[in-house]
Amino acid sequence: MAYTTPGQTREKVFRLVRERILAGLPPTVREVQRAFGFQSVQTAREHLDALVAEGRLHKEPGRSRGFRLPFASGFALVPLLGQVQAGALTTAIENPEGYLPVAPPAAGSELFALRVRGESMIGAGILPGDIAIVRRQPTADHGEIVVAMVDDEATVKRLHLRRGRVELHPENPAFPVIAPNPRALVILGKVIEVRRYFEEPAVVEASS
Repeated sequence: MAYTTPGQTREKVFRLVRERILAGLPPTVREVQRAFGFQSVQTAREHLDALVAEGRLHKEPGRSRGFRLPFASGFALVPLLGQVQAGALTTAIENPEGYLPVAPPAAGSELFALRVRGESMIGAGILPGDIAIVRRQPTADHGEIVVAMVDDEATVKRLHLRRGRVELHPENPAFPVIAPNPRALVILGKVIEVRRYFEEPAVVEASS
């Protein structure tokens, strides 16, 4: 691998370990060694031990995959990806602001969080500035609230399935029903939780 300073290499090690933890499978020391092409396991262990000493990682003794993110014990950390419109369709933004702790999802589930904009879902209790916790899935049932993408633009709406037609319904009569071409519609996930904070939520910051 190309030469980097110890600090730069350690940051890359942290990012790899964090990504693997968030994916549900923390790496072993040997997997870190192989990922970075270190000549010895000891080099990988030294970087990991330093990250533990700095408080950026937690290590459970006696477990080869025992690395955890701080304050993530008993929780899963899901990425806060930015904003999604809950009014007119808007270009989807995936600009991670950090990670939010949530209750661990069911095995095999993948969650993400989005900040809601607009007032089209106020009748469902989803207000501008709320954070929607979304389970990533390509389909949903009639009546469920989803994050949907149409022609590369995303929105939060209630899904209606009518005789082969797909409609995205607002929960505010001031907004129109969206009836996209089914071939242009992609369901990104189902909204399973909505959070409202009176102060900015505490997040695990995403490294740039």
